[in-house]
Amino acid sequence: MAALTRPGPPVVAGGRSAGARVACRTAVELDAAAVLALAFPLHPPGRPEKSRDGELLAAGRPTLVVQGGRDPFGGPAEFPQPAGEHPYELVEVARADHGFAVPKKADLTQDEALALITDVVAGWLDRLGDR
Repeated sequence: MAALTRPGPPVVAGGRSAGARVACRTAVELDAAAVLALAFPLHPPGRPEKSRDGELLAAGRPTLVVQGGRDPFGGPAEFPQPAGEHPYELVEVARADHGFAVPKKADLTQDEALALITDVVAGWLDRLGDR
């Protein structure tokens, strides 16, 4: 299927968890300008040998991955090195899980974790607009 051509502002394909996988798989077909992957499920919990890194690396668009530091579906240290024409950018939310919840004893509060995510995504979108 040929990529769509649409008038108006650029589209950013995005999603959280399984939605992030779908965004990566469909970005080229949607003619998306970029991909936002929140809590990308790199592998099933406890099954790192079942990596889904191919989906992430094949997004074909500039990609931002925001990942919890203690995500059982793949922590930031487990992600492959970004490479290619459209390497992805990875931002860790320290101590956050797959739903971006942080423990009460964490160095940052839940509100601070959500503000971090919002600020990172907003800054990334601003930089996309500068391209």
